[in-house]
Amino acid sequence: MDALVALPWILGLGVLCAAIVCIVALFRADRTDTVAVVKALPELAATFLRYRRGPRR
Repeated sequence: MDALVALPWILGLGVLCAAIVCIVALFRADRTDTVAVVKALPELAATFLRYRRGPRR
């Protein structure tokens, strides 16, 4: 029962740590690299959505 109580806290802490790492990486990156990453995000999101829906027939 204790594991079920701790699981949301552990997952939340993991998401928070991942967000902090990503934000720090963006701030430390060169400006041109950051712009390239931000410009690539829509295409990356579209690709993930396409794979999530399954293969086309």
